[in-house]
Amino acid sequence: MKKPIKKTWMIASALTIGMAVLTPLQAGATAVEPTNGVTVQIEQQITGTIKGIYGDGIDLKGRDGKNYYISFYKFSNEQLEKMNFVEGQEITVEGSIAEDYSDFDTFEAYKKELPKEVTKEELTKLEKLFNEKKKLQKELSNDMTEEEIDKKFEEIDKIYKEMDKITKPYILAKWQPQTFEEYMADFEFSKKNIVFEENDNKKLKSIYEEWVKLEKDGQEEKAVEKMDEFYTILLPYYEKLYPTPTFEEFIAKFELDIPAESLAKLKDIYDKAQKAEKDDNADMSEKLWEDFYYIMDQFITPPTFEEYMADYEFKISEADSKQLKQLYEEILKLDKKEDKAKIEEKWEAFNNILEPYFIANKEILITASKVTINGQEYTPQ
Repeated sequence: MKKPIKKTWMIASALTIGMAVLTPLQAGATAVEPTNGVTVQIEQQITGTIKGIYGDGIDLKGRDGKNYYISFYKFSNEQLEKMNFVEGQEITVEGSIAEDYSDFDTFEAYKKELPKEVTKEELTKLEKLFNEKKKLQKELSNDMTEEEIDKKFEEIDKIYKEMDKITKPYILAKWQPQTFEEYMADFEFSKKNIVFEENDNKKLKSIYEEWVKLEKDGQEEKAVEKMDEFYTILLPYYEKLYPTPTFEEFIAKFELDIPAESLAKLKDIYDKAQKAEKDDNADMSEKLWEDFYYIMDQFITPPTFEEYMADYEFKISEADSKQLKQLYEEILKLDKKEDKAKIEEKWEAFNNILEPYFIANKEILITASKVTINGQEYTPQ
């Protein structure tokens, strides 16, 4: 699955409500009731505009005003390349409803990425392992303890390793690693005229070549250790390439009118936060940055309610909008340190009002079985 998971989790806890009904496009089509309460036929035709592209899937804004996520996992990579999706492009898709994004994570989709040399016997083993992995993933639940979740992930990780044992030899057989010079060129040290000491350069080249050998031999743990050694030597040069900005450079990006007294306080906190990060003192660093932005917030003009809501594509009723605006403006008046609990409580109330709108505008998930794009029709091969 190449779809970003943020959309899955954003509405994972939302309650199911019925909001709209789509008209069947084929006579006698069978309808189903998906989790967001929108009735659609099992095989339906959708025409819309591409809003986002995620490898073998797209976000689509339908002519009917609904939001869709279309998965093309049944289509070959060659077909997807020919389709050449472009944002803003209009396409027509026929397909069936999926209940969840995880429904697109099928062995059929996984198999597309496998080396062609994998044997039938190995495919059978991989399919068995894949199904075991899916079963364990479905067993994961918010009701489980942290210990139970960790144990489940350990089991899943073991399966991934077993699958890697089958596939990795084929991948390594075709792997053409970059030369050391090509690998180093990707960092673009030359752009800042950063020159390596001769001894460091020799060490890096030797370590890189050892790492390649270890990877080819399938010695993963030793390969990781070798690359850690590589980056320990590389780090001082990398810090020259991307130096920590001075306080003056950092604060200038905000383009704020901050009084001299507050600037002095901010500089002191900034310097201490940088030191805490170098000392790997995460707790101290977090506290200092919280103090830093607490002062900064006093000089930042927050967006108006109308500006804040402009990011949402859906329309909100007048009554709900009035309540939301009142809550938003109350939140802005509260002190972020002193009134932290009240702020959280009001944001919860704010989001509870918005929740039904998120549900109503939840993407309808479709597994594509036919695509018409640029006048050309495609069906899975």
